[in-house]
Amino acid sequence: MTAAEHHIVPRQPPSGSPEPSGPSGPGSTGASGDGDGTPPQDRRKVIRRRLITLTIIVLLIGIPAGYLVISAGQSRRSGKDKEAEAAAQGLREDWPSGMQRRIFELPIPGNATGVQYYETNNWKASRMYVKFRTTSAGLDRFLSGMGTGRAALETGKVTISDRDIKITGWYFGPGVDWAGTVHKNKDPRPTQNITVNMTDPAAPVVYAVSAATP
Repeated sequence: MTAAEHHIVPRQPPSGSPEPSGPSGPGSTGASGDGDGTPPQDRRKVIRRRLITLTIIVLLIGIPAGYLVISAGQSRRSGKDKEAEAAAQGLREDWPSGMQRRIFELPIPGNATGVQYYETNNWKASRMYVKFRTTSAGLDRFLSGMGTGRAALETGKVTISDRDIKITGWYFGPGVDWAGTVHKNKDPRPTQNITVNMTDPAAPVVYAVSAATP
C-alpha cells in the first residue's frame, strides 16, 4: 500500500477532556449578561444617568416656578406691610420731593404751610397723601396746575374715601364748609381726590389723595 493510499485517522482527544466551547451565536448570552445582551453594570449606569437627567429637568422647571410663586406672595405682603407702616407712622411733617410731586401730579403752591404727606405702594396702586394750608390764590394755582379749577369744587362734598380716612386719620365731620372734586386722568397718569376746608376762604386747607396704577 502506498503512502497516498494510507487512511489517516484524526487524532482523538484524551478521554475525560472537556469539549471546546463553540463561538457564541446571535441568540447566545454571556454568563454575566441579561436577556437584552447588556451587562448588569452598564445597565445600572444607564438607569443612573436617566435618574440624574430627570432630576435636573425637575429642578430646572420646579425652582423657577416656585420662586415666582414665593416672590409674588412676598410682593403682596411687602406692599401691605409698607402701607401698614405708613399708616402707623402717620403723615410726615415735610414736603414731598419734587419727583414725588411730579409723579403724583400734586403741584403744592410755594406759599403752602403746615405741609404733611406720605406715600404708600403696593402691587395694586401707589398713593400720595398730602395736606396743607394755603391762600385763596394758592388754591387756584394748585387746582389749575393739575388741570382743573375752583369751579370743579362741589360745595358740601367730601371726596376722600373711608379707606383713606381710616389710613390718614383725617376728619371730615359736620360744622365745616367742605368742597370737593375728583380729577381723573387716563392711565398711567394718577387720579386725584381733593377735598378742601373752605371755612376760612382766605386760608383754605387742602386734603388730596393721588392714586396711580402701575
